[in-house]
Amino acid sequence: MTHDFSIVSLLLNASWVVQAVVLLLLTVSVISWAAIFRKVFALKRVQRLTDVFERDFWSGASLSELYLAATRNAHQGSPMERIFASGMREFQKLRERRITDADALLGGARRAMRASYQREVDALEVNLSFLGSVGSVSPYVGLFGTVWGIMHAFTGLAALTQVTLATVAPGIAEALVATAIGLFAAIPAVIFYNRFAHDIDRAANQLETFMEEFSNILNRSVGANPAQGQSAH
Repeated sequence: MTHDFSIVSLLLNASWVVQAVVLLLLTVSVISWAAIFRKVFALKRVQRLTDVFERDFWSGASLSELYLAATRNAHQGSPMERIFASGMREFQKLRERRITDADALLGGARRAMRASYQREVDALEVNLSFLGSVGSVSPYVGLFGTVWGIMHAFTGLAALTQVTLATVAPGIAEALVATAIGLFAAIPAVIFYNRFAHDIDRAANQLETFMEEFSNILNRSVGANPAQGQSAH
């Protein structure tokens, strides 16, 4: 007697527990791939907008012009642009209150930028923990389906008087499909989790460097007491 060992046939003949595990893993895999594609495009967009703003910032445009552009483009701009706007907004508010103490001005601007920085990093990390969970849990879920399938296969063999490899192989093959699907879901999630974590760390370092550079510009601005339309450098 010959058996059909195609994946579809094995799944159709598997126990309902194995089928449920495989369905769960396939669903998680589809969701994780959707999250991966969204994150790839989101990070590319963030990097592109950041490069544009950084070029404008260091091109010699005045801080007031950059701030007006950033406020108009608050929802479409880059994280760096929003951090700049937060710091500049707080700096101007303190100036309008006639606060002249340099530490108070710079401290307020830094706190505003730090709060904005944390919001931006949190936004960049959306779905990252989900990919980490898929990568770490999926193999164990698949292993559970495999163990259950093997138990089910050996239970079915108990009633047979003669057990051969031909009778054992279909049940074992059905069970191993769950492990294969678990790895299919986990491997891409782990690969892209590590890539995204690296890209987000690099973007976070870039934002922190900008905050320090902008703080230095504000520090010089306070020390020199310049006109409001001073150049960014």
